[in-house]
Amino acid sequence: MFRRISLLNKRGLLQKKTNFTRGFLLSPILFIPLFLVIISGILIKSIQGNYLASNYSSHIFTGFFGYFLAYLISYIPLERLKRYSIPFYLFTLISLFSIYFVGISVSGSQRWLNLGILSFQPSEVAKLSTVLILASVLDKKIISEIKDLVLPLLVVILPWLLIFFQPDLGTSLVLLVLTAVMLYWSQMPIEWILIVVFFIITSLLNLILPTALIFWIPLIGYLAYRSSKNNIIFSFLSITFHLLVAKLTPILWQYGLKDYQKDRLILFLDPNRDPLGGGYHLLQSKIAIGSGGLFGTGLLKGKLTNLQFIPEQHTDFIFSALGEELGFLGCAIVLFLFFILIKNLINIAKSARSDFESLIVIGIAATFLFQIIINLFMTIGLGPVTGIPLPFMSYGRTSLVINFVSIGFVLSIFKRSRSLRN
Repeated sequence: MFRRISLLNKRGLLQKKTNFTRGFLLSPILFIPLFLVIISGILIKSIQGNYLASNYSSHIFTGFFGYFLAYLISYIPLERLKRYSIPFYLFTLISLFSIYFVGISVSGSQRWLNLGILSFQPSEVAKLSTVLILASVLDKKIISEIKDLVLPLLVVILPWLLIFFQPDLGTSLVLLVLTAVMLYWSQMPIEWILIVVFFIITSLLNLILPTALIFWIPLIGYLAYRSSKNNIIFSFLSITFHLLVAKLTPILWQYGLKDYQKDRLILFLDPNRDPLGGGYHLLQSKIAIGSGGLFGTGLLKGKLTNLQFIPEQHTDFIFSALGEELGFLGCAIVLFLFFILIKNLINIAKSARSDFESLIVIGIAATFLFQIIINLFMTIGLGPVTGIPLPFMSYGRTSLVINFVSIGFVLSIFKRSRSLRN
């Protein structure tokens, strides 16, 4: 059985424990996203000023469209959509592949397809299609042996490669994280996830202190040896993987990353190195948030926001406008709403009536949570600029619609799990 079952048994959470007040569980999932859309719409109005040139009306309209779309999707039994997960996945791959030939290039990245009246970003759709195809592959399957990883990793690596080389480092990281969480939900040993995640440390050590790899890589091999039935084989594969990572890191840095991506990583460590260039976003974002103080300057009254000191603030840096105009208190309220949303998603994943549905909800929760954390860290200077949007708040019609479709899936699963308990 899956983590949701083992956790319930381990902690003694019987059905009474998971049977939350129905109105409390349903309304936050549906109305918190809409509330965030409205708040961010006002912030976009403050950023862009002129009504005719502003994207705020488009953002709010798309939000209400997504809200009603989620409501309609909630009436569709999700098990019926399982048969369409493969066609949806193939459509995503075709869309991602088409970008390399007919895609629209913006700021050095080729990520959009032109559909005439609007542009469409396939990488946003890839997040949801990856969750669906992984849930189908992992349904009723426990990850306990190395061979169990072959098919799940295969269906993820294809969209990941197409997204990574657009280049879109942020979305490629999202795919990796949601895959790791869904595999863990399928009872894959946590040590296996650490072995994969630790490749980041291997890369950094190779660049900063190569001699440390003499001790680090054998430690990885020992961790693999302790966590698998085929201990020797898995240990050998893990060591080989990390040696390969160490070998490829300089090559990837030299040829795999664009210049602006290298600058983002370097300037994250020292934004003052180029305060008027690549480090400008980070510095101005921190100044805007700090200037908001406890209560902020008030909606539509942020000086740095009104004067557009932060380029493209309505997309990835929308949180800086929130910090300036609503202050620490406003930021705390928004983060609390995100916390309530994620908490409810995890509770629904635990009480879902099937493994397939449970995996979908936990994949969606992981996607939202990772984006929230990374975007927040990026905005306040604790992480590099990666281009990861803040769910329901950053401007982007494709992203917003896909997020509401995800909410519709969750609502559908919740309704059926509730009817089963009744």
